[in-house]
Amino acid sequence: MSATTTTAVDLSGLSAARGGSRRLTGHLTRPTGPGPWPGVVVIHEALGVNDVMHRQTQRLARAGYLVVMPDLFTDGGAVRCLVPTFRAALSGRGRAFHDIEAARTHLAQDPDCTGRIGVIGFCMGGSFALLAVGGGDYDAAAVNYGRPPGHLERALTGSCPVVASYGARDRTLKKGAASGLEASLDRLGVVHDVKEYPEAGHSFLNDAEVGPRALRPLTRVAGIRPHPESAVDAWRRIDDFFATHLRGDGIDGAPGT
Repeated sequence: MSATTTTAVDLSGLSAARGGSRRLTGHLTRPTGPGPWPGVVVIHEALGVNDVMHRQTQRLARAGYLVVMPDLFTDGGAVRCLVPTFRAALSGRGRAFHDIEAARTHLAQDPDCTGRIGVIGFCMGGSFALLAVGGGDYDAAAVNYGRPPGHLERALTGSCPVVASYGARDRTLKKGAASGLEASLDRLGVVHDVKEYPEAGHSFLNDAEVGPRALRPLTRVAGIRPHPESAVDAWRRIDDFFATHLRGDGIDGAPGT
């Protein structure tokens, strides 16, 4: 696989102008070779930007996407930002949404972006991705074990195509999260691919355990751990979905055909 280049970008101006964070750092990862490329906004998990999240962005860049991951904890750190950011992910309101929009705008303004932009979220980021799909700003969304909001169908109205992956052993979510999401997407006529993996739990797409080592026995009990076998299939589905809806592979007259 080809190498990628990651640089820190200052998104503060774009976020503050929208009522978001006064300080916001993004991590921009570029594929090698000539652009332009479709863009992807990566929304990190509840534990913040870490090595696992950077590897997820690099994986997407190697697949041919211009990727930006905003650090939603920039303005205050994880300790101060986690609770209000998590509340925003559940309520649909808060500065984190303006920060995510700043990241999307940064991609849209980059001359190396084709203008087609997707969003992918993990854990808390999956909840944000679900709440972002209905605004008409994204061409595809990948939702990974994100908690569906109470006003799910309102959030999904006008949604872009959605690929979603859940683990049946995820004790952080109510049972039926995946089937409920699929039923809502069906009723709304949204193009989708939703799958629940019977042997997987929360954070099964991570390639390593994260968080304080002392707490890992508890997180394992809660079903929070990698599950490589399920992850391989989930990434295959995400890759295929983004190739179709962002690159236009297999769509007559679209780029990449």
